[in-house]
Amino acid sequence: MKETNGNLLSSQLLAQLTEARHVLVLTGAGMSAESGIPTFRDAQSGIWGKFRPEDLATPEAFEANPSRVWEWYQERRSKVLTVRPHAGHRALAAIASLVPELTIVTQNVDGLHQLAGSDNVAELHGNIMRSKCSISHRPISAEWLSDSSHSPPRSPYVSKGLARPDVVWFGEVLPQNVLQAAMDSALRCDFCISVGTTSLVQPAASLPLMALEHGASLLEINPRETPLSPHAGQCLRGTAAEVLPALLAQLRASKKDLDQRPRL
Repeated sequence: MKETNGNLLSSQLLAQLTEARHVLVLTGAGMSAESGIPTFRDAQSGIWGKFRPEDLATPEAFEANPSRVWEWYQERRSKVLTVRPHAGHRALAAIASLVPELTIVTQNVDGLHQLAGSDNVAELHGNIMRSKCSISHRPISAEWLSDSSHSPPRSPYVSKGLARPDVVWFGEVLPQNVLQAAMDSALRCDFCISVGTTSLVQPAASLPLMALEHGASLLEINPRETPLSPHAGQCLRGTAAEVLPALLAQLRASKKDLDQRPRL
């Protein structure tokens, strides 16, 4: 592992990224925090300060007090609506235009990648801006929610069902189709970038190692050392908003240089 305090990718990894056919990017809470979204465990404030996240983000908590859980998520949704993607989000969307295939696998639930222009995003933990039926798990439209005076709104599908956030709670399994797509990308990619994640939460933490085991180059972007750091080909010590634009500039220059080389 080569650790770099600057934002420049080594010539070896830059060449590998330039020639990559499929890039996998795993993003974590650190990336959203730069846009002003509190990490999950920092989201309690004000009247919510007396609750643990586990008291507000489990099926049991929702069953015991659905209104309290719904109102907490409504507050978090209001916060998400006030923030915008940062330079790192936008850089990833631009990098996607420079490589044949780029897949973003995110542990974040805010939808900022899509807002920045990325369109191949696997949301491992769901999306806080979506709602679904608590029983059938079918999606519930924003129009239905806005027409309801109940907290939470009743489900349009099941008589005893309620609207709930379309996120993965403690004790629930990840959506299998999304997890499978993420694992398939880890097996197929030839370059993997881990950005702003602690590399502690499974199964997401295993995806870069899976990519590495199947021959991919591995780059970590994080201000701090993580359990993934010893396995990375290089660690760029900085935030996503700092490092990803610099990486984009390097890749653009490298692609331009490659295009200008004489063809034999």
